[in-house]
Amino acid sequence: LLPGHHPFEWQPALKNVSASCHVGIINGLSGWAASVDDFPIETITRRFRYDVALVSALKDLEEDILEGLTEHGLDDSACGAGFTVEIKESCDGMGDVSEKHGGGPAIPEKAVRFSFTIMSVSVLPEGKDEAVTVFREPKPNSELSCKPLCLMFVDESNHEMLTAVLDPLLAERSAMKQSRLILSIGGLPRSFRFHFRGTGYDEKMVREMEGLEASGSTYVCTLCDSTRAEASQNMVLHSVTRSHHENLERYEIWRTNPFSESAEELRDRVKGVSAKPFMETHPTLDALHCDIGNATEFYKIFQDEIGEVFRRPNPTREERRSWRASLDKQLRQKMKLKPVMRMNGNYARKLMTEEAVEVVCELVPSDERREALRELMGLYLQMKPVWRATCPAKECPDQLCRYSFNSQRFAEILSSAFRYRYNGKITNYLHKTLAHVPEIIERDGSIGAWASEGNESANKLFRRFRKM
Repeated sequence: LLPGHHPFEWQPALKNVSASCHVGIINGLSGWAASVDDFPIETITRRFRYDVALVSALKDLEEDILEGLTEHGLDDSACGAGFTVEIKESCDGMGDVSEKHGGGPAIPEKAVRFSFTIMSVSVLPEGKDEAVTVFREPKPNSELSCKPLCLMFVDESNHEMLTAVLDPLLAERSAMKQSRLILSIGGLPRSFRFHFRGTGYDEKMVREMEGLEASGSTYVCTLCDSTRAEASQNMVLHSVTRSHHENLERYEIWRTNPFSESAEELRDRVKGVSAKPFMETHPTLDALHCDIGNATEFYKIFQDEIGEVFRRPNPTREERRSWRASLDKQLRQKMKLKPVMRMNGNYARKLMTEEAVEVVCELVPSDERREALRELMGLYLQMKPVWRATCPAKECPDQLCRYSFNSQRFAEILSSAFRYRYNGKITNYLHKTLAHVPEIIERDGSIGAWASEGNESANKLFRRFRKM
């Protein structure tokens, strides 16, 4: 995972970045004059210089790129226009990374990791209109393709600290957008342009980076301006409208309040953008957390159905607890599913199956409710591959075609049979699953490939290295 040392140059040279190529791991706060906070500064963050890390990642792919060129019958002279590289950026906070009995300096017990994945390298052959993809990452969600760029001991909720640490990295990124890299691949100097897409963020991180209110906000979505009440009335018909640029404009309005409105009117005008957007993210849906969020929701529906909440709306704490206990017991006996404190990916995958629904249905008294549950899960399982697949058009074309139809049927069931849960409220990820998936796939070709999983699974490695 360490960058090697390769000679390269940028044309034009990067602003405020030294031209030296032989740079290894640097202090993540190099470039900041004074201490950012009262932690011992040399321990808080380590990173690679962004351009050096990119060069190293490209050099790792050198053979793949050359193979791709020969496969498409492109000789060396055909690539005059240079290569375009698509990059997925991921950033995620991790709790509790304490040294078990270390006597190191006092630092926060939380860490944030920022990493990138080279998703594809394409080239526009001379005289052609279509770009040819010479390399595509086969496993975009593996920790092997996910290169760490910056490790910080910072709490992801500490916005000031996080932005201070990521700032130099973003400065390098924006400098690289304006410039092209000259690097020798296969013995010839080639030019590369980079497109950065910040898609590997969970909703909490997106809201923090884009200046939106936290996820309990009435503005339920990071992709559109819908409020929670609107989203629960109209579950399917929304389109993606938010963008980094628009968030910046809205923040300016929030800051200056040009129409001298009251706080409420102003907040409605800017649709919940009340902090300065700091980092540009690519508006998408995070497949992993979508899975987890929806499984949590189904888990709650299961409890409500066991207790027949649709008949009597306000059950006591004790009743709820007993339903949960019986649900957990049933899942443990029949499915070998141990109860978890916080929903995780593995539990979510096992819970969202036909088998799990059958097991839960044994506890549900009435027949029609069982049917509703079965149909709901059936539809969900039809929809899920579409936003999980790396390439849905190849892997599940039928489900992709039927997605809008399925999501409409799903929404109908929620707003009739499960009205008691979705009256005026809906969870963030459920709204996105129903309303935004087809549009994002049409635009990007995939949701699953751009998810944060690679970074999440590399968190495990980080924990391990840290313990040693």
